[in-house]
Amino acid sequence: MKGGGWQGTGYVRSSFVKGLSLERAEFRAFHAQPSMRLRRDGESDVATNDTIVEGVAGRYASALFDLANESSKTAEIESDLVKFQGLLDESADLVRLVRSPVIAADDQSRAVGAILEKAGISGLTANFLKLVTANRRLFVVQDIIKAYRALAAKARGEIGAEVTSAFALNDAQIASLKETLKASVGKDVTLQTRVDPSILGGLIVKVGSRMIDSSLKTKLQNLKVALNGAGA
Repeated sequence: MKGGGWQGTGYVRSSFVKGLSLERAEFRAFHAQPSMRLRRDGESDVATNDTIVEGVAGRYASALFDLANESSKTAEIESDLVKFQGLLDESADLVRLVRSPVIAADDQSRAVGAILEKAGISGLTANFLKLVTANRRLFVVQDIIKAYRALAAKARGEIGAEVTSAFALNDAQIASLKETLKASVGKDVTLQTRVDPSILGGLIVKVGSRMIDSSLKTKLQNLKVALNGAGA
C-alpha cells in the first residue's frame, strides 16, 4: 500500500462489487434508525466508565457489534476492522478517500468495494463498510473502528487504551506496555496504536478519561513555559 497506494492498482476503476446484501432486514432497519441497537437492557450511551460509545460512530459500531455477536463473529469482524485500519495507516491516498467531502458517492463506493475485495475483507464487515460508504459516513470510519474495538474489549473483560508514539512500536515494546498498563488498571488491556511523528518522541497513552502524556513535544512545551515564567 505504501508508495503508489490504491490509486495505481487499477482496482479503483473495476466495476462495483455486486451482491452486497444491503437489503437484509437488519440493514434496512439499521439504515432507518441506526441507534436502534445501541442500548441493551440497563445500558446507556456510556458503555463503561472507561469507554464512551456515543454519537454517529458509536451508534454504527454498536449496531455492527450486535450483529456480529448474534452470528458469533465478533473476533472475526474485529480482525477485519483492524486490517482496514492498517490500510488507512499505510496509505495517505486511502485516508484522503475516506475524509474528502468532494469525492462523488459513486466513486467512493467503487473505490471502497475494490479495496475491500483486494484486501480479502468480505461478508458482514464488507457489507457494513459499504453501507457506511453509501450513507456518506465513511469520514467517521476510524472512530467506528475504535468504538467497535472498545465494545469487543469490554465483552472480553478487557479495557481499551489508545497509544500514540512518534515511531511504530515493536512487538516487545507493545507487550511490555500491556503488562505495565495491566498492573496499573488491574485488567487485561487492548491497545490501539497510532504513529504521530509530530510528538517527536515518548508516548501519549489514553485509558478511558485518563491520559498520560510523556511525549517529547509536550516536555519541550512545558520547558518553554517554565523558562518564560522564570524570565518574567
